[in-house]
Amino acid sequence: MKTVNNTVLITGGGAGIGFETAKLLSENGNQVIITGRNADTLNKAVAQLKNVTAIVSDVSKEEDVLALVETLKKDFPALNIVINNAAAAQVYKLEAGADAFSKAANEMHTNYLSVIRLNELLLPLLSQQTEAAIVNVSSIVAITPGHRLPGYAASKAALHSYTQTLRFTLSDTNIKVFELMPPLVNTEFSKEIGGENGMPAAGVASALIDAFATDNYEIHVGNTADFYKLFLSSPADAYAALNQRN
Repeated sequence: MKTVNNTVLITGGGAGIGFETAKLLSENGNQVIITGRNADTLNKAVAQLKNVTAIVSDVSKEEDVLALVETLKKDFPALNIVINNAAAAQVYKLEAGADAFSKAANEMHTNYLSVIRLNELLLPLLSQQTEAAIVNVSSIVAITPGHRLPGYAASKAALHSYTQTLRFTLSDTNIKVFELMPPLVNTEFSKEIGGENGMPAAGVASALIDAFATDNYEIHVGNTADFYKLFLSSPADAYAALNQRN
């Protein structure tokens, strides 16, 4: 997959991994569109970047997504990369009074179902390009769940499964399907679960660009690679290792 002269959509691009990815791509000859729910966050991001356009859009709202897709078709007809980075997460345990259903419903809708909707709506546009890519950002907890992130982990596991199926379905087309699987990352998003101990978001962005260059479709970033090997040898040990930090 080429790493320059692309037109790239990054959902949740105003902060964290999305911002660092937008920064790296925009600095290397790509046109980038970032979306998010908060206009102030997006405006602050754009002020620090070049060749980046911000569009206020909530991936969990159908009307926002439909409007976004129409804008992309009209104003960015060369769109050839979609990075599904926007996510929702809440820290809780599966115990009485946790309100787990409503929390998990929001996480599953935002992190999984909304990705399916946006990808499907953009497939016709991506199909028109010479080379195109979809990147779904999952997580190390797609491999083994963190007990304080049950809904988030389940939604990322669903995203992982969907990504594999999508890759197989599109294998004979011009659209490549990548999965970016970070470990704990030092962002505001992960602050409640000790994100300050995680890897820098810029490192995750860099790993994605490297994967583009080599067509590495399942990207185990940082210690996710070693963790995946542990999971293959002993799922129980992998669960214990992950959850001793949570």
